[in-house]
Amino acid sequence: MKKYLTHHEWQIIEDGFHPEYNRISESVFSIGNGRMGQRANFEESYTGDTLQGSYVAGVYYPDKTRVGWWKNGYPEYFAKVLNACNWIGIDVKINKTVLDLAKSDVTDFKRVLDMQRGILQRQFTAKLQSGEQLRVDATRFCSLADDEAGVIRYAIQCDFSGELSLTPYLDFDIKNEDANYDEKFWEEVELAVRKGEGYITAATRKTDFHVCTGMCFDILVNNKNVTPDIEVFRKEKFISNTVKLQVNEGDEVVIYKYAVNLSSENHPKDSLSTHADKLLQNIRKKGFQNMLEEQAAAWAARWKDSDIVIEGDVAAQQGIRFNIFQLNQTYTGEDERLNIGPKGFTGEKYGGSTYWDTEAYCLPFYLSTAHERVARNLLIYRYKHLQKAIENAEKLGFKNGAALYPMVTMNGEECHNEWEITFEEIHRNGAIAYAIFDYIRYTDDKAYLADYGLEVLIGIARFWAQRVNYSNQKGKYVILGVTGPNEYENNVNNNWYTNFTAKKCLEFAMESIEWIKKNCPEKYKVIIRQINFDETEEQAQWQQICDHIYLPKYQEFGIYLQQEGFLDKDISPVSDLDKADRPLCQKWSWDRILRSCYIKQADVLQGLYFYEHEFDKETIRRNFDFYEPLTVHESSLSPCVHAILAARLGYHDKAYDMYLQTARLDLDDYNNDTEDGCHITSMAGTWMAVVKGFGGMRVVDGQLHLNPFLPKQWTSYSFKIRWRSNILNIKVTKDKTIVENESGAPISLVLAEKLTEIANEKVLAKS
Repeated sequence: MKKYLTHHEWQIIEDGFHPEYNRISESVFSIGNGRMGQRANFEESYTGDTLQGSYVAGVYYPDKTRVGWWKNGYPEYFAKVLNACNWIGIDVKINKTVLDLAKSDVTDFKRVLDMQRGILQRQFTAKLQSGEQLRVDATRFCSLADDEAGVIRYAIQCDFSGELSLTPYLDFDIKNEDANYDEKFWEEVELAVRKGEGYITAATRKTDFHVCTGMCFDILVNNKNVTPDIEVFRKEKFISNTVKLQVNEGDEVVIYKYAVNLSSENHPKDSLSTHADKLLQNIRKKGFQNMLEEQAAAWAARWKDSDIVIEGDVAAQQGIRFNIFQLNQTYTGEDERLNIGPKGFTGEKYGGSTYWDTEAYCLPFYLSTAHERVARNLLIYRYKHLQKAIENAEKLGFKNGAALYPMVTMNGEECHNEWEITFEEIHRNGAIAYAIFDYIRYTDDKAYLADYGLEVLIGIARFWAQRVNYSNQKGKYVILGVTGPNEYENNVNNNWYTNFTAKKCLEFAMESIEWIKKNCPEKYKVIIRQINFDETEEQAQWQQICDHIYLPKYQEFGIYLQQEGFLDKDISPVSDLDKADRPLCQKWSWDRILRSCYIKQADVLQGLYFYEHEFDKETIRRNFDFYEPLTVHESSLSPCVHAILAARLGYHDKAYDMYLQTARLDLDDYNNDTEDGCHITSMAGTWMAVVKGFGGMRVVDGQLHLNPFLPKQWTSYSFKIRWRSNILNIKVTKDKTIVENESGAPISLVLAEKLTEIANEKVLAKS
């Protein structure tokens, strides 16, 4: 772990220049607004270790698959969110010497991410190789109010006299570090540069997304606007303006750089530059200060609904706010075509694509902290990809409308190219169905089933019905050759989680059919006609599978077996491992990992978390006590599930340890991989660890339950949740829990296992 960041309730602070950690800081200090995002690269030139990253939501490239041995069924490409135009660049020269922190004597360096306002700030003093010195104070943000715009205030305090050269530029001649064949994915379409402004429009190869990035700028010297001579430069996919100023020691020079990123996803291609110019002039007219005030107001509204307040533990407070901040700047829910990539706008790893993480981990956060249309849009995203899911299944030999949702996707088509994932980690289908179940359970929006959900559920059920086979030896239906959530096991038979989630998918599909038949009979007739659904025959088969599916269990221990043969392994706890062997994925061969008993992330426990209401506490306890000591938590998705279950079991210290691990995963670089980008989807799990773990929030039979406890390290904590038409503010202290109903009609909830009525605007205190 790397603990070089200062603890603060509302800020992430790097106090001192740490070039050895620069890529980590670039990830941690990333900014975004749901439509665009930016790693925390420096505005000025930097020849040190860096990963330049600017991203535009929804724009991707189908990078041709690169594997050693091609197998039938492999996707032809791996979709990647593209590194887009570098819009932040401002080259600085003093008397011909370039400002480059990798070649300068840097002091008083401080980088601050102000999460309360969504602003990135940086200050430093640099003494150049030539001897001149200057102090820089830079502020930038991606605007929530104008979500296609970003702005920079770059102030230079001159500790020298002579020529200061400033060159704001746009650079579209960039590439992805993770390009499979070192290709560049952008081609220039249109370029224009004038004194003080310019734009570049580029198109992606193959997919033909167009993005127009524009810039303009103003310069002030000692608080007065100046109109200096400007040298215009252009080359392929690059434009710049160079301003040369004669300055005296003590002068302050400020450049305000305004930039916009518009894509053809939201504007006609033939008028992109016109729209970009209009927006650019609007934000320039609005000015930096007004944009800053709008940014602060927009973030205040986000925090009002989603903040978690922790008293008595600054590290924990900083951790949870950092996670919430990244979630809110990654996905706003305004566009149903967008989803949440595991790295968001913070890096290239995983291609920026959508995984099952969204349904399993992110949906509960948005259900409780945003209007229900946000979570609904996440589900509609999958509904719109249903035909692609059917095509994915057809490529693997499935028929009759069976749907296999992709492990990795941008447009619904599978684009993951590791066989043990693409072909075998089919439990992802269960997460899609569970998300529909979870959404309806939480919102009571059963109309979603008739409008969208049923077709998805039937497609998934058809897949499971074809994926199982009947074992005469067992007298049961089995599922062979799979990878469960624990990716340190491949090609196993009868993974308990996969088998159980298949059963739940079939059951939920049948329950949904009955509800729609009764409540929306005309819609039901249309649906079954469109998808050629044989109600009697198919449901009879589904019920037969549910009644006879094999769920491996070891009676002597009273546990569910992760998969057949798991107990043939040498069972020894993680505590017996040498620290030098961790993390296993970086230290051990894959052969050794596969033969070991060590578990990457919750597997059996993932199923017990999803369907906790179906298992008694002692069953959960036995399985937790057996599997958690074998779990290395080398997936960012692991600690939160364990924290929630540990809290349920009364293992409060364990719950807290797991929470802290997930909350500060990136801030402390726990798994030595933050340089690739932050773990955005697992951040929603951090929120769940507090609200579902410590707060004990559950929905059982349509009734909200809260069963909170206070970690001994904290004085108190509070959080808000939207519960249907109500907004509830819950505060937990040492001796009481206070629930305030801020809006909506009176409601009932189960608080600490006691049914309680809460009137509108009434505060309830429980000792």
